[in-house]
Amino acid sequence: MVVGPGALRPLVKKIAATGARRVVVIADAAVAAGPAAALGAALESAGVATTTLTVPSGERAKSAAEVVHLWEALAEIPADRATHVVAVGGGVVGDLAGFVAATFVRGLPVWQVPTTLVAQVDSSIGGKTGINLAAGKNLVGAFWQPLGVACDADTLATLPDREYRSGLAEVVKYGVILDAELFAWLEAHAEKVLARDTAAVSRMVVRCVDLKARVVEEDEQERTGLRAILNYGHTVGHALETLAGYGTLLHGEAVAIGMTAAARIALATGRWGVEPARRQASLLARFDLPLAAPRGLPPIAAADILSAMVRDKKTLHGKVRFVLPTAIGRVEIADDVDAAIVGQVVADLLS
Repeated sequence: MVVGPGALRPLVKKIAATGARRVVVIADAAVAAGPAAALGAALESAGVATTTLTVPSGERAKSAAEVVHLWEALAEIPADRATHVVAVGGGVVGDLAGFVAATFVRGLPVWQVPTTLVAQVDSSIGGKTGINLAAGKNLVGAFWQPLGVACDADTLATLPDREYRSGLAEVVKYGVILDAELFAWLEAHAEKVLARDTAAVSRMVVRCVDLKARVVEEDEQERTGLRAILNYGHTVGHALETLAGYGTLLHGEAVAIGMTAAARIALATGRWGVEPARRQASLLARFDLPLAAPRGLPPIAAADILSAMVRDKKTLHGKVRFVLPTAIGRVEIADDVDAAIVGQVVADLLS
């Protein structure tokens, strides 16, 4: 794991040190001419033959059709088990390229170069890969750990404001579920974070990476339930993201709404109080993240959200599992929440 400005340079050395002679860079179209091109040139200079495959930007690229397209491209090269894959882009490309690497010739070594905040603090860490189906997000996938991750802070400088703020939802999530000190630090340094102050952003990314890595080390494949806490805000969030149409809401925006839903469910069931709920809502609002479904979304009924949650991969034995806060920095998993409470909370967020 390399975090900080100029992280691509040590990554190239690490890849070359493995003895790799061929690399396939799978890059988001938005960064193909920037970080992906720079990485490819550096690998070539290090004596590693490099081919770059570009995929469309946006959540719709996480599809079975795009997987087949990439499989065919790898076969055409041809790639073999000594070929390394490097994913360059946001969480979409990381998930997509990771899944392609996990499945082509039953597994290629993969490296992650996340270029968005949400990918740097969350999705690139932990080895989860996957694609979407019409029925829901990430319903097909595999656990496939990368050989390394390089989070280059320089790539965040040109990230559009909306995408940057979307990533902050995942940062707030870590504060709520695991780290009250991080949450308080975000409250105190919100302006620096929004201004993308290099020192503040680097500290934030490093802390989130450390938190997720520790959880993954203890529960890599969600066997004990510990890793499931990382899904805070994702139960309602994924359902809303799917029903709105992939790409209509950014992932972090949907998660922020999902976190609001979880907070209200926790309030209604007596798990936490008004003040921590207010603090969460206030911090999300300071980062200009939605607390309810924004205007302009396609019509979505509460019943549709509830049905989508039942199809979510986190559902167990037909029961929807919620990650609910009990304090800032602490959550629990509940599968016995009254459906009427959930329905009312979801309906309020959609109205």
